Amino acid sequence: MSYIIISLSSLTLRVEFFQTTLLNHILTAHHGKRIAVIENEYGEVDIDGSLVAAQTTGAEDIMMLNNGCLCCTVRGDLVRMIGELVDKKKGKFDHIIIETTGLANPAPIIQTFYAEDTVFNDVKLDGVVTLVDAKHARLHLDEVKPKGIVNEAVQQIAYADRIIVNKIDLVNEPEVSSLVERIRSMNRMAHLKRAEYGKVDLDYVLGIGGFDLERIESAVSEDHTEHEQKHDHDHNHEHDHDHHHHDHHNHHDHDHKHDHHAHDHTHDPGVSSVSIVCEGEMDLEKADMWLGNLLLEHSEDIYRMKGLLSVSGMPQRFVFQGVHDIFQGSPERMWEPNEPRINKIVFIGKNLNGEELDKGFKDCLLQK
Repeated sequence: MSYIIISLSSLTLRVEFFQTTLLNHILTAHHGKRIAVIENEYGEVDIDGSLVAAQTTGAEDIMMLNNGCLCCTVRGDLVRMIGELVDKKKGKFDHIIIETTGLANPAPIIQTFYAEDTVFNDVKLDGVVTLVDAKHARLHLDEVKPKGIVNEAVQQIAYADRIIVNKIDLVNEPEVSSLVERIRSMNRMAHLKRAEYGKVDLDYVLGIGGFDLERIESAVSEDHTEHEQKHDHDHNHEHDHDHHHHDHHNHHDHDHKHDHHAHDHTHDPGVSSVSIVCEGEMDLEKADMWLGNLLLEHSEDIYRMKGLLSVSGMPQRFVFQGVHDIFQGSPERMWEPNEPRINKIVFIGKNLNGEELDKGFKDCLLQK
């Protein structure tokens, strides 16, 4: 079961994937959050009549629930529905949840918020959250697909900023740890949390900032597995070949003194995560050309990308992110006087060639 959640906090938009148990908790518990839920007409969330405070019926049914949340059913254009919610119910909610029964790939909705000016001007994409059923995950991840077709379960993990491994009470610890390791091989950027009955602190899944450039450093850290109970992850993606400004993000959560390249493969032979770390200063013109050509030739295979650069002659750190051919980057904060000038980039996608990516990235370094 997949849900996309959009949250508007100061007109901030958030996209997340949830299961019914967590969504029902959001809609029924007295948590103090003001959340609007957009459910598609084939959704499986059943709202008890006793929980409905008020209801309007039309092209889209809108229910006001007793806990202050809104629930509406969309039968037409999602973009229009979001626009109407923002216009007509402005001030009544801070977050939007989009329930997406039958949607396997979140990329089209993510890209919508960069392609549709009316949406982009009112809200900002915030993050993707995926719930993984610990009991049945392997069944879905191991499902054999026709050649050229990517496993839907793998895709939902690959695009995530937050991953919740749910139903851990139904499997033993070694199985959970093995699943977590497998998930990490697909997505090195996401923060991960374990849960029972889909119960997590809502602050973990609301206000992620997954598409904020200023939070890229957290996204390109080496490994979040050991911090899965505490950390949040943010991702920002955009690229319309307007790559005049690349974002470069630096991580100092670990003690790396040497060049480093990690390439993890999932059981799905086509989907993996590649992270590259190297010292030195980047030639921005070379990096711009390399990234531009990379996205021009392989944008379909690159699900997500985030990075941080130490650019020659630039006192600020340069951070960037991308989702397929949508790319965004800009200078960020100033480098600290004694801060190591490290370049980092993380790719998540299918058919990634780790060696070629490693060489291409390091070829953009200024030669000493």
